[in-house]
Amino acid sequence: MTFQKEAASWMFPSQLSTSPIPSIGANAPSTSKLHLPNPDEKPTILTFLRHCGCPFAEKTFLSFRAAASAHPSVNFVAVSHSAQSATNKWLEAIGGADNVRIIVDNERELFAQWGLGVSSFWHVLNPASMWSVYKLGKEQGIWNRPTESGSRWQTSGSFAVDRSGVVKWGGAAVRADWIPDFEEAVKAAEK
Repeated sequence: MTFQKEAASWMFPSQLSTSPIPSIGANAPSTSKLHLPNPDEKPTILTFLRHCGCPFAEKTFLSFRAAASAHPSVNFVAVSHSAQSATNKWLEAIGGADNVRIIVDNERELFAQWGLGVSSFWHVLNPASMWSVYKLGKEQGIWNRPTESGSRWQTSGSFAVDRSGVVKWGGAAVRADWIPDFEEAVKAAEK
């Protein structure tokens, strides 16, 4: 990790032409990278992560991985916009991706299809998020890790999709420190 890579994560990425965020009850976007509904006809929980190295991405992923272990009848898919090598290194540092499928989307095409574009200054650097990052580190030992690729300005989000490919829960993060409730997502997807 170099200073240049860390500094690059603070640069605004190119703007994305995004689709609207899928509303509850709408058909989920489906592509060759992420086919929904799944051929195995299981519900799917998706999380689109902030950059690898972000403490909120780490907390989100740890919660996501725990939910995946507790619910083997549900597909869990995490989407990273960091490069494959940075994603792999980050996953190794936080204990792996047991029971979670990882999609690397460093062009942010899936993010755009799910309505997740570039966030605002306030989304990332508001005082509540800054307090939350300190609190997460102090209480749970989850601090910033080196950022080798990805953007701090990319909006995250999480969704639950039922067996038929209909969005049942979720949306875009309203602030950088949003940690989704994946048990709630599973309940919504399995209804």
